[in-house]
Amino acid sequence: MSGDELTRPRNGSVRGVPFVALPPTAVDAPACEGLVVSWHAFDAPRTEAALAAAVPMTGVPVWRVYLGLRLPDIGGQDYLDLLGAKVESAVAELPAVVAELRELLGCGDGAIGLAGHGEGGTAALLAVAEQAVPVSALALVSPIADPARTVAARERRFGPYPWTEASRTVAERLDLVSRAGDIARCDPRTLLVAGATDLLVPAAEVLALRDALTGAGVTITEASTFRMGHALAAEPGMEPRPPIAAAVSVDAALTDWFRRHLTTHPPKATRPLAVHLS
Repeated sequence: MSGDELTRPRNGSVRGVPFVALPPTAVDAPACEGLVVSWHAFDAPRTEAALAAAVPMTGVPVWRVYLGLRLPDIGGQDYLDLLGAKVESAVAELPAVVAELRELLGCGDGAIGLAGHGEGGTAALLAVAEQAVPVSALALVSPIADPARTVAARERRFGPYPWTEASRTVAERLDLVSRAGDIARCDPRTLLVAGATDLLVPAAEVLALRDALTGAGVTITEASTFRMGHALAAEPGMEPRPPIAAAVSVDAALTDWFRRHLTTHPPKATRPLAVHLS
């Protein structure tokens, strides 16, 4: 890779997964080998490019890569069917995607951090629980760790949800609070960010996830609550836009977290597990 390619943003797709990659350009820290991989939510920002604009983490001296969940028109889709399909596919693809990104971006075999907002947080938690890649640091913003509770919150906005046997199976499979022990085996240093006025993922749920991870044995788990709702961008959240106040606060928190924890905490050795799609 040429010197110019090492210092400019990249975008494209790897194995069919769209991505935006921001280079390590922190002015007060040398570039390090390593990678932070982030996923967006179903709410704004809804694309990899929009999330990269909202939460660029410019001060983190590694490549930050934002992966797309390739969402269709969500309004016409069953929420839990879509959630299961998208996050399980994202996790199944992650090892190969990370390997190709390392080669494409020339970022070596340094530490991996994962980040996610909303349903993107579901993907990040599942990736750790399934030991898809070795993760040193984890930062989640209003993560959907208990989909059944999130459906109850969505019912207040959109009306009754048509539960089926299949959707209940998805909700149980993606109940990541109940998999706190699996997450603790990898022991990522974990930051959880909650919104004080978030009606979709209330702060109390984020704090309950923190308590579950701490109780399961995650060495460092911290939680912060900001004066914000669920969205990190203005609607419709599809295109890159200047960050809103909530995103600025989140960006500062995630930047600080990954600067402190990404390269100083070697992940526990894990055995990659297959993610089975259904």
